Amino acid sequence: MPSARRVKVFGLLIFIFVITVLFYTSSLRQQRSQDPRTLGDFYAKTVHGLDKNKNHGTGKTAGTGASGDKEVAAAMAARLKDAAKVAKDNANAKAPKPDAPSEVVGVGNAAGDGRSVAGRKKFPPGSAEAQEPVREETLEEHEVEEVLNTILKKSPIIIFSKSYCPFSRKAKTILLEQYSIDPAPYVVELDQHKLGPQLQAKLAELTGRKTVPNVLINGVSIGGGDDIAELDENKKLISKIKDLGAKKVINIKARPDGYDSSKSL
Repeated sequence: MPSARRVKVFGLLIFIFVITVLFYTSSLRQQRSQDPRTLGDFYAKTVHGLDKNKNHGTGKTAGTGASGDKEVAAAMAARLKDAAKVAKDNANAKAPKPDAPSEVVGVGNAAGDGRSVAGRKKFPPGSAEAQEPVREETLEEHEVEEVLNTILKKSPIIIFSKSYCPFSRKAKTILLEQYSIDPAPYVVELDQHKLGPQLQAKLAELTGRKTVPNVLINGVSIGGGDDIAELDENKKLISKIKDLGAKKVINIKARPDGYDSSKSL
């Protein structure tokens, strides 16, 4: 009997040992699988948090049951919000930036390249023109620009002239008497205009032509009296006006009793 008792006690000890070992190894495996340091991404961490709440059962303590689910959901929402903010910041950093106001300066010059005096030119960043400081215009300069813009709206063809100038008379005679143009050219006598000198200086700045007459078609200077006479003699004046006047010039034709431009005025 003592021997049988010892066998039973020994067997019971072995059973307890085996159970203890199995429980210990199972606990180690569970702790390793749930170690947050082994979860490499956002999704795995979220799943780990949900599983942890389920394995701990229910209760009112923080991190368990319904309150634990709320905490996980709040954490997930916060991470998604942070991720969206980072993505938005990266997209904004890569988006093209609008031009600074200081890089859009200057008025087009009609001399040489056929640009309109009313047009604006954009200088590339880093160029000498873009780096020049923008000077504030005076009240007089503003008034001159407004008057010039008003004049340019009078007709597609503007003749800036001086009443006593023979070259101006030549250009006016050809355009007003030798040709029938609709709408008729508009004449500005700078010597009789209150802002005549300022307008002439502004035209010199914009078109590169300092003298009169200065004939503009749709804001583009085509020259003075000799230039108009040459175009007339070479039968190119009508095509020149049509090309620059576009749809604004309704009709243009030579008069049957037109003026002979070869005559001295």
